[in-house]
Amino acid sequence: MQSQNPFLDEFAKLTNAALGLAQAAGEEAKTAFRAQADKMATDFDLIRRDEFEAVKAELAALREEVASLKAAAKTTKPKAANGDAARA
Repeated sequence: MQSQNPFLDEFAKLTNAALGLAQAAGEEAKTAFRAQADKMATDFDLIRRDEFEAVKAELAALREEVASLKAAAKTTKPKAANGDAARA
């Protein structure tokens, strides 16, 4: 029968606890870094990628609308100037 060594058992428990603490510290550092990065992005007036893509799509739609309005304006003939308006 094999007996357990209490020293090795305690060493394994301490190592396991240390790894858990290191992992928790890594997650905490990651969260703090992300918060700081978000704060910097806000300070620099940066926007997120999805917001940029939404504005870009809206701008493209507006440009198409302006182009269609310009095309419609070219196809319609301007009315002749009224002689009464010229006298005023």
